[in-house]
Amino acid sequence: MKIVIAPDSFKESLTAAEAARSIETGFAAVFPDANFVSLPIADGGEGTVNALKEPMGAQMLSATVTDPLGRPVAAEFGLTKSHVAILEMASASGLHLVLPADRNPLVATTRGLGELVLAALDAGARHFIVGIGGSATNDCGVGFLQALGVKFLDSEGCDLPAGAADLQRLVRIDRSGIDARLASCTFDVACDVDNPLCGPAGASAIFGPQKGATPRMIQRLDEALRHVAEVIRRDFDISVESLPGSGAAGGMGAAMVAFLNAKLKPGSAIVADALNIEQAIEGADLVITGEGCVDGQTSRGKAPAGIAQIATRLGVPVIALGGAVLADAGELSKVGIHAAFPSVRRACSLDAALREAAVNLQMTARNVAATVRLGMSIKV
Repeated sequence: MKIVIAPDSFKESLTAAEAARSIETGFAAVFPDANFVSLPIADGGEGTVNALKEPMGAQMLSATVTDPLGRPVAAEFGLTKSHVAILEMASASGLHLVLPADRNPLVATTRGLGELVLAALDAGARHFIVGIGGSATNDCGVGFLQALGVKFLDSEGCDLPAGAADLQRLVRIDRSGIDARLASCTFDVACDVDNPLCGPAGASAIFGPQKGATPRMIQRLDEALRHVAEVIRRDFDISVESLPGSGAAGGMGAAMVAFLNAKLKPGSAIVADALNIEQAIEGADLVITGEGCVDGQTSRGKAPAGIAQIATRLGVPVIALGGAVLADAGELSKVGIHAAFPSVRRACSLDAALREAAVNLQMTARNVAATVRLGMSIKV
């Protein structure tokens, strides 16, 4: 058998490579003679730089930037010989940088990603691939743009403070001071979702809770993003409110389109092309993919859906493994995922689930493999 193992990272517990090792160990216990092809993947979130650096021949560089709560943090980026920078928002503005008790999208800032772009510009980058998944922020990219020289001004002409709490006070945007080097740069944004900026499917409603937003806070955040979108439309005649992907990373998608003329692309497709995943899957008997939480959002541009779509074209069945599999995961069949299995084995705290993730995933993979082998032996 040829079995392709292509998971994304399991947020806050396992990197994509660690997840792949756990799955392979579990499957190898049942299929010891199988040909395993391990392809840790990403879709714009944490692990995107690691997934792309080798196939793109990138040198790794580091810069000290501002984390979501205004503290210094070291963030890495890749730079190729052809001046292509590979960045991921998670390294500068990621959810994993903030303890659960401290998460608050009203104060979290995207400034660090802007500082990382400046560091890449200083290193000679002129084309950027930016993964914007895994953020702790919901500020519509305002902090990011402030770092690049854009001013977001209130009625007294003062620049707005960090975070989303004061976005409703925005009166005018002055982009005259934006770093001049950006005019000669191009940006491809690796986006792991297609959500719009505002509304029931928007950034605040869908992703705000995992960033620490309460129901009352979600309404305030949604109104703030809508207000920023209205000012952008009024001042620059650019409409971002309903643009697919504009709600990614708390509105970072909207900011990059409006101010950097960025192209939003499925992160899974960017990584799949770089890793030549279609060739790897060709001729396989089975594909195992997965991520930390498998749910309805998985089918809206997440890495497992991208893998499943490629496998479906090639006629290869797909199974997904997740730390959790939620009730709306039934949507996955539409993108070619035939079955999904959760790996948490017992009622436990979130801390315990994260701590035991590798063992749980390995055991679940072993049980799934045993079920596959049993199915192969049953005569219908």
